[in-house]
Amino acid sequence: MTLRDVEEATNKEVSNGYLSQLESGKISKPSPHVLHTLSTVLNVDYETLMQRAGYILPGAAPRAEGAKHGRAATFAIDNLTSDEEMQLLEYLAFLRSKKK
Repeated sequence: MTLRDVEEATNKEVSNGYLSQLESGKISKPSPHVLHTLSTVLNVDYETLMQRAGYILPGAAPRAEGAKHGRAATFAIDNLTSDEEMQLLEYLAFLRSKKK
């Protein structure tokens, strides 16, 4: 796929200019959101992209109960309660259902 093809496949959520900067190394740490979008479009495992971007260490142990997981928007937010995390994930599911 060309960069423009990827841009179109993401409904312009990830621009070809941004993709070019990723390829050239000008952007070295894309957001988890961008990685998730690209994983879907490119049919690549999300966890693999997260690992390659440096968010997840290779061979990392499973997270402890209540620990940050890095798989949702909560990646950058510290100290969420389980209830807050659940509410945030429910809201994310709601937003995604609106796109369909």
